[in-house]
Amino acid sequence: MRTAAIVLAAGKSERMGRNKLLLKLGQKTLIDIILDALEDSKIGEIVVVLGHKSEEIMDAINHRLSRVKVVVNERYEEGMTSSFKTGLKQTGSVDATFLILGDEPILDWKFLNAMEEEMEKRQDEASIISPIYKGKKGHPILFHRRLFEEILGLKDKEVMRDVIHRHIGQLLTVEAPQWTIMDIDTPDDFARMSRFVKNR
Repeated sequence: MRTAAIVLAAGKSERMGRNKLLLKLGQKTLIDIILDALEDSKIGEIVVVLGHKSEEIMDAINHRLSRVKVVVNERYEEGMTSSFKTGLKQTGSVDATFLILGDEPILDWKFLNAMEEEMEKRQDEASIISPIYKGKKGHPILFHRRLFEEILGLKDKEVMRDVIHRHIGQLLTVEAPQWTIMDIDTPDDFARMSRFVKNR
């Protein structure tokens, strides 16, 4: 199975007060932590979708451009779905695509590979695979290519959640680690994530 990963890195980070993707957990920025995990996995294509102050992140990941494709979503203020559609248009002929949130930096390449393998085994019945931790769904989410046309055709007020709800019978949840439900929006979130990483 050939997969792609679309990293959504277009937001304003308003509640953080600065670009959270360039914050450091340990010795690495959040965007580097994400891209390291993706590059270590079996994922074939990596697309990073930028928006607000795109040049800052572009400068930080410029050395990765041989492996990572970067696209700017000029309509990033419309939200995550707009950015995912922008990234999806940049992928080649893939069987499934991961939706990766830029503010959920803890990724494990082994878990990504396990999700991909599960999709390959269950693709006749599963169009979406979502991690779940103690009953709460998280990210990343893996979408089968049979949904791509529908995703690209979403209207302005429709979001990815609408696609998931329409295909709830084809949603497969997999037990996952705690990090799949952890994101960073505020300084307090970042402090909590730093403690989590330190104590892992």
